[in-house]
Amino acid sequence: LGGPFFTVTGVHGLHVLIGTIWASLAAVQALFGAYRGANAIGVELFGLYWHFVDIVWIVLFSVIYLV
Repeated sequence: LGGPFFTVTGVHGLHVLIGTIWASLAAVQALFGAYRGANAIGVELFGLYWHFVDIVWIVLFSVIYLV
């Protein structure tokens, strides 16, 4: 009965964990000067990933709770 909800929640949690690890790695790289000037593609890709996960979660939350 609650299987699909917990599956979706678990997959989202996994993506948040991946994003948190990725953010930590990007922060460490930034501290060591890996991102200078136009060489910030790692941060930009992380930002796209994180906001994609946010948008997917908003859609799933709306479908699961509001529909």
